Amino acid sequence: MDRVAFSIFGIDIMWYGILITLGVILGYVVAVKLAKVENISENTILDILVWALPIAIVGARAYYVIFEWDYYSKNLGEIIDIRGGGLAIYGGIIAAVITCYVICKKKNLKFLKMLDIFMPAIALGQAIGRWGNFINKEAYGTPTNLPWAITIDGVKVHPTFLYESLGDFIIFLILVYIFKNKKKFDGQITSLYMILYGILRFFVEGLRTDSLYIGALRVSQLVSIAIVIAGIILQIKYKKQIIKSDEK
Repeated sequence: MDRVAFSIFGIDIMWYGILITLGVILGYVVAVKLAKVENISENTILDILVWALPIAIVGARAYYVIFEWDYYSKNLGEIIDIRGGGLAIYGGIIAAVITCYVICKKKNLKFLKMLDIFMPAIALGQAIGRWGNFINKEAYGTPTNLPWAITIDGVKVHPTFLYESLGDFIIFLILVYIFKNKKKFDGQITSLYMILYGILRFFVEGLRTDSLYIGALRVSQLVSIAIVIAGIILQIKYKKQIIKSDEK
């Protein structure tokens, strides 16, 4: 499939960008609906998104470039060229979370409550955006003879983009269900996302052939382990607070 969806006045519009945009739009719709459950206005969601989205893109690109610096140090002009891919989701999420924290502090909003609203939207956006990897023929896995393998350069490989896309969509459904039916404390949805996505990404990353490395270690697997541990600690911390509150 051609990376270029269509051209306008000689400017190529890439499928990668279209899918990311679609993910953002649908994620925004989800966030607005969940915000209503918490009696938070659509304008508040929009205010955060307007700042968090561009900063997240910068963070995603910076993360990728940092760990591929051997290449980009010799090709500085390509650092800002994201049209063909090269966005690291962990870098984007970290940048977006920091931005959300700063805005919540300034507007006197509950940070974890806001993160709980955005996390299902992020999972949905990831599920959609991963198809951009398929079109760009990137983020694929090691050779396999499984019936659902895809062919890249004549070799059958694991469709790791598909594994993560399906996993992200399942995480999205789980988070929305718990948010609407079983949420007991602020941070519950965020910590659950951290645990579920961290586990998913750890195993998917192990199959990929384009991982970013620190020495012999895959960066995303290290980050995934840290995120899972942090998510578990967050769950335990707030569950203990609930138990103590109930005992009173």
